[in-house]
Amino acid sequence: MKPSLLAGALALACVTPAMAQESGDHAGHDMASMPGMAAAPAMDMTSTESALGPYRMTRDASGTSWQPDASRHDGLMVHQDGWMLMGHALLNGVYDSQSGPRGGNKSFVAGMFMGQASHSLGEGNTVQFKVMLSPDPVMEPSGYPLLLATGESADGKTHLIDRQHPHDLVMELSMALSRQIGTRDSVYVYAGLPGEPAFGPPAFMHRMSAMDSPEAPISHHWLDSTHITFGVVTSGWAHGPFKIEASAFKGREPDQRRYDIETPKLDSQSVRLSWNPTANWSLQTSWAHLNSPEALDPDVNEDRVSASAIYTVPVGAGGWWSSTAAFGTKRLSDDRRRLNAWLLESALKPTDPWTLFARAERVENAELLHLPGGVHPTTTVSKLSLGAIHDWKAADHLKIGLGGLYAFDFVPGALRAAYGNDPHGAMAFMRLKID
Repeated sequence: MKPSLLAGALALACVTPAMAQESGDHAGHDMASMPGMAAAPAMDMTSTESALGPYRMTRDASGTSWQPDASRHDGLMVHQDGWMLMGHALLNGVYDSQSGPRGGNKSFVAGMFMGQASHSLGEGNTVQFKVMLSPDPVMEPSGYPLLLATGESADGKTHLIDRQHPHDLVMELSMALSRQIGTRDSVYVYAGLPGEPAFGPPAFMHRMSAMDSPEAPISHHWLDSTHITFGVVTSGWAHGPFKIEASAFKGREPDQRRYDIETPKLDSQSVRLSWNPTANWSLQTSWAHLNSPEALDPDVNEDRVSASAIYTVPVGAGGWWSSTAAFGTKRLSDDRRRLNAWLLESALKPTDPWTLFARAERVENAELLHLPGGVHPTTTVSKLSLGAIHDWKAADHLKIGLGGLYAFDFVPGALRAAYGNDPHGAMAFMRLKID
């Protein structure tokens, strides 16, 4: 497939011009300068070096976050004129049904078009560009029904409760410059409008343990909601299996206008430490201060802390198993209240056609119950989702899948009148995947 076709279909961009060796340091050599290196769609991403450092490209996840080296990197990759280009697309057509007084039914389309482009500048320097687009805005401002989910606003006036907000059309538009120092070290600067600051695990649509499910986690606004930030600058240092990075970014969440590019502001900060002790593990802990994240509560700031562990291992011939355990807490500046969230999710691909996935969450939320006098007590809710998808190969690099999931929701007695005695949800979906 020619790069021009990728650009039109996927909003191109890229990877790195170096190939990593299978040594522990993954020291690379410049493949773009090798004689006879023409555009070829079938490149081995497991041995390709990251544009941000001397390690496998498969370690890179959303923004500048890490995942295990053993992860799969789906995408079409080509070389041309010293550039390495990669594209990927995933679209889900979903029918969603959520039970009870706060539930509802809706059909919608969600997904993403992704592209990357990177180029060696010589002397260990590399430039990388990323773009990611989403069809979410076409599902209308109120998003889709999702019991126990909260965050952002549909109209700039009321909170979205028991609904998942649509993501912006432009989910990422970023640039990174890196410099390799020796065989184990690199430094880099990443900037995005929008982009993702150094906080939390990879965003859920990029985690192997979550990407096959069309359902957003209810812990999203504790762990990874900053993945679309209109204004972020991150600097980082990678040393072998370790990385430390710091970000300045805009703390305010995206507004209800999903098609625009918002004015950047660097009024918030974060720090993240990542460690990949083996090819199968990726661990991180991070801290962030968000200045006025909610437009409807502009005087409230948040301090967030997260920790996560991701384990990924190959299974059989071409299969894999990936699991994520994560904890997040946020402290609200108005009443010093701490709200915690726990997540455990896993996905298993035993054979090429099938993927099974599951997620369990427990969240302390102060937005689900509104009492007279403007009181919002903390309630602890839980969710368990189970699902599966079967893919069929329709053409080279094109798969069509059919899947479904069922979610059990658990609420305390104070919320029973609002949710009913047996709150639950279900989704049926068809997927189009280009990789």
